[in-house]
Amino acid sequence: MIRMIAAAIIAATLTLPASGQEESEAPEPRIFESRGQVTVDGERIRYTAIAGETFLRDEDGDPTASIFSTTYIADGTDDPRNRPVAFVFNGGPGSASLWLHMGVFGPQRIALPNAADDGAAPYDMVENVHSILDVADLVFVDPVGTGWSRALGESGGDDFWGVNEDAESLAQFIRIWLTENRRWNSPKYLLGESYGTLRIGALLNQLEGGYTDVAINGVALISTVLDFRYDDTSEGNDVGYVGLMPGFAATAWYHGKVDRSAWNNDIEAFLDEARTFAIEEYMPALMHGVTLDAQRQARIIGELSRFTGLSEDFLRRANMRVSLRRFQRELRRDEGLSVGRLDSRFTGVEVDGVGESPETDPSFYGIDGSYTASMLDYFTRTLGVDITEYYSTIGGVRGWNWDAGRTGNNNYINVAPWIARAMRQNSDLEVLVAQGYYDLATPFFAAELMFNQPGFPQDRVTFTYYEAGHMMYIHEPSLVTFTQDVRALIAN
Repeated sequence: MIRMIAAAIIAATLTLPASGQEESEAPEPRIFESRGQVTVDGERIRYTAIAGETFLRDEDGDPTASIFSTTYIADGTDDPRNRPVAFVFNGGPGSASLWLHMGVFGPQRIALPNAADDGAAPYDMVENVHSILDVADLVFVDPVGTGWSRALGESGGDDFWGVNEDAESLAQFIRIWLTENRRWNSPKYLLGESYGTLRIGALLNQLEGGYTDVAINGVALISTVLDFRYDDTSEGNDVGYVGLMPGFAATAWYHGKVDRSAWNNDIEAFLDEARTFAIEEYMPALMHGVTLDAQRQARIIGELSRFTGLSEDFLRRANMRVSLRRFQRELRRDEGLSVGRLDSRFTGVEVDGVGESPETDPSFYGIDGSYTASMLDYFTRTLGVDITEYYSTIGGVRGWNWDAGRTGNNNYINVAPWIARAMRQNSDLEVLVAQGYYDLATPFFAAELMFNQPGFPQDRVTFTYYEAGHMMYIHEPSLVTFTQDVRALIAN
C-alpha cells in the first residue's frame, strides 16, 4: 500500500541523481547553527538549532552518503540521563521529514484550513505551542534520496533504497549522532509516520536485534503499516477488505452516508459495531467465497451497505469486495466527487462521471504545496540554511528493495515480528500506535488486527485515535490531543 503512495506522484516529481556526486574529492559536511525560542505550555524554551549534513562512511573511512538532519537542543540540560532525545522521520518511503517537522513537532508549524485545499502562497506560519521540545530534544532526519540527503562517492541510491538498506544507514546515523552529541545515556525515542512506522520496525532490528547496542525507550507509530496483508486487496487476499471496512464506515459517517441516529450520533459506538461486524460476520462470509448461501449473502450485503453507505446493488456486483480506489469514487459518485485516500474527509471534483478510480488523491494535493514552501522558507529565512540544490519533498526514491530477508518469498512485507521481539527483549520499550479514523492509506482497523497477533506485550502497547486522517495533525483538535499523547509517551 505504501508503495502506491509514492508511485502515484513519482511521475510528477524531479529526482535526485541516481548515484553519488562524482567528485574527485569528497565535499565537507555543510552545517548551519542558529538560536531560537518557543513557548510551549506556558514555558519559554530557548534552544540551539543545527541544520546540516552527517557523512556516513565505509570501513575505509570514505564517505558513502550525506544525511541531512535538523536538530533542536533545549538549553539547561546538565545531565543527559534526564533529557530524552527523539529521532523523527516520515515515510513514503521517499519522503523527507518536513511533514512531522512543520506539521506537529518542530518549534514552528504551518496552519492549514480544515480538510480543504491549501491554495497558493503565502501560507501562515505560526509559533508551535504544541511542540514537544519541552520534553525532548528533537532530530528530524531525511533518509538518502529525500530532502538534501544523497549518496556520495561511488555509492548510488540502490545502496540505500530498501527495507534493510534504509534501516542500516539510519542506524549508522543515529549512532554517529549519539556519539557526536554525547547522548548515549539519554532516553531514546523513535517517531515515525506511515512507511516511517515500517522503518521503525526495521530500525529496531538493526539497533536492538542480535548484539544490542542501542536500546530504545519508546516508539510512536503514526499511521501504522507493519504488515501489508491487512490493507492490501490484491486478488486472493480477502483479509485486506476486512482491514479496510471499518475505515470505509468511518468515512461514510463523516460524509453523512449512514444513519447516525441509529447510533445516537456516537461515532465510537458506531465503529465498535463496525469492528465486530467486520471480524465476526464479514470476514467469515468472504472466506466462504462462492459457497456462501444466498440468504446469508443478502444479509451480509445489507449490513455492509448500512455501514459503508454503498448501495446493495453495487456491493452485490462487487462480490462484497470493494477496493480502496473503487470506494473513493463510489461513495459520492452521484455528486461528481471522490474522497481522499490519505484523509477521506477531503473531496475532489471528478470530470469523468463513470471512472473507476479517482483522478488523484485530493488529500495530498490539498496540502503538498504549502508544506514544501513553508519548509524551504523556514530553512532559508529562520535557520539560515544556504543550500540551493533541489530539495526532494517526496518521489526522488526509486526501485525500492522490499525484500527484508525474514519474509523469504512472501510478497507481503511484515516487520511486526521485529517490534514484538524488541519489546520482549527490552522491558522498557513502550509503543504508541496513533491512528486517524479517516485514514484509508493505513487504516486503523488493519493496525489493530496486526497488533492482535501473538508476541506483543499488550500492556506496553497503547492505541490512540483521532477524528482526522493519515496526517491527523492538520486537524487542530486532533493536533492538540496527538501531541499530548506523544508527550505522555516520553514523559513516562
